[in-house]
Amino acid sequence: MARKLGEILEKLPKERRDLIEAQADLFLDEIHGLEKLRKLKGLVQKDIANHLGIQQASISKMERQTDMYLSTLRNFVEACGGKLELTVTFPDQTVPLKLKALSE
Repeated sequence: MARKLGEILEKLPKERRDLIEAQADLFLDEIHGLEKLRKLKGLVQKDIANHLGIQQASISKMERQTDMYLSTLRNFVEACGGKLELTVTFPDQTVPLKLKALSE
């Protein structure tokens, strides 16, 4: 018989459940990052679609993607009125990353 996730989680120690919930929250934040960004700026999917010259359904799909081109991300951020900047963080320093192909 299939068991529900809630039933499985209930049987785990509290520390383990807390860790799983924290990791799930981080994952959901990543997945819904573009949607949160758009809403933060008070925009709807149609606004972004119009700015990019694509259909609203494409924006919906883009917001659900877990992997995309940096140029697609840059276009989305710019449609929200922002500027995409990348940094690489090492234990001893943080370095801005400039990608020539993105600067067109």
